[in-house]
Amino acid sequence: MKKIVIATDSWKGCLNSQEAGEALRQGIRNIYPSCEVVLIPVADGGEGLLEALLPVFQGHAVSTRAHNPLMQPITTSYVISADGQTALIEMAQICGLTLISPDQRNPMKTTTFGLGELIREALEKGCRRFIIGIGGSATNDGGLGMLQALGVRVLDRHGKTLGQGGAILQEVADIDTSQLHPALSEATFTIACDVDNPFYGNRGATRVYASQKGATPAMIEELEKGMHSLAEVMARTNGQKIAQTPGAGAAGGIGGAFLAFTHARLTPGIELILKELQFSEQIKDADLIITGEGRADAQTSMGKVAYGVLQEGRKQNIPVVLICGAIEENPALYAAGFSGIFSISPGPTSLEQALRPDFARYNLQRLASQLCRLLESLKA
Repeated sequence: MKKIVIATDSWKGCLNSQEAGEALRQGIRNIYPSCEVVLIPVADGGEGLLEALLPVFQGHAVSTRAHNPLMQPITTSYVISADGQTALIEMAQICGLTLISPDQRNPMKTTTFGLGELIREALEKGCRRFIIGIGGSATNDGGLGMLQALGVRVLDRHGKTLGQGGAILQEVADIDTSQLHPALSEATFTIACDVDNPFYGNRGATRVYASQKGATPAMIEELEKGMHSLAEVMARTNGQKIAQTPGAGAAGGIGGAFLAFTHARLTPGIELILKELQFSEQIKDADLIITGEGRADAQTSMGKVAYGVLQEGRKQNIPVVLICGAIEENPALYAAGFSGIFSISPGPTSLEQALRPDFARYNLQRLASQLCRLLESLKA
C-alpha cells in the first residue's frame, strides 16, 4: 500500500473526526510504516462542520455570547475566514439538542433565536457569505426565532409582538420585515442540510423529528397545525411558497425560513464539504479509502458522510471500507457498494464502555492494523 485516505465522520459522544482518524492512522502505520496516510476530517452538516472546513478557509474562531434554545445566555463560537468574508456556523453549537438536559427538551419552548444572533454579529463584522450546518437542532419553531433576532417582528392578529418557541406558531398572523437587518440583502447562505423533508405533512419537520426533541403526541398535533399556518403567513408575506420544498423542514423548519427570507440554497452537507475540501483531488492515486461512523444503518446509504465518501471513491475506482461502532443488519447498507463493512467492537460491550474515548481509540487502531494485515497477506 502506497497511499491510504482516511475520511471518517465524528463518533458522536466519543471522538471527533480528527481523533478517530488519528487512531486509524496509527493502526495503519503499525503495518505500513512508510505508507502515505492522508487524514481528511469530514462531516455532514452537523457536528464537525467547523473542524472540517477550518483548514480550507484558514479562519479563526470567534467566541461570543448568545442565547441557547431556552433563551439562556451561553458562550459559543463560530468561524470567520481569513479574508473576513465568510462565516462558518454550526447550528448545534447554539441551538443544539445536546445543550439542554433531556427533561428540559420541549419544542413548544425552544427557539432558534441564538442562531440569528450569530448571523447578525457576523453580518456586522462584514461577513457576506455564510456556510451554516443545521443538523442536531433542539427546535421546531419554523425559524421564527432566527428571524426575530435579525429584526423581524412576529405579530398576532391584534398586532401584538409574539415571544419565542413553537408555541407561538398558530398565533402568527403577520411577519413584519420592515426592520430586517439591511445587510441580509447583500448576503448569501449555503445551508448544509442532510434531509429532504418538507415544511409540514407526514414527512415534515414536526411529524418526523419533533418527538426526538421532546414533543409529546399532543404537542406534535399543535406544532403541525402551527407549521401549516406559518407556511401560509410566509407565503402572504413575500410570495415564497416553501411548504413542500425539499429540505424546508430541516432543523424544525429553519430550512424553510432561510429559503423564504434570505438568499439561500440548501445542499447536502457531505457534498458541500467534499467540494470545499477538493476531496476528489486529495484521493487521487489512493489504494484504499477508509471511512467511518459510530453506527452504520439504512441511513448510511441516504446521504450521510460514509455514502458521500463512497461515491467519490467509486468515481476513481478506489475501494472504500466502512468502519463503525455498531452495524444494523439492513439490505440497503450491504448493497451500497462498500468493499467491506467492519465493526470495531471486540465482543459484547456496554454502551458506556463503547463510548469511552480510550476504548474506541484502541479498537479503531486494532481494527485498522488487522485490515492492513489482511491486505498484506492477500498480496503475498
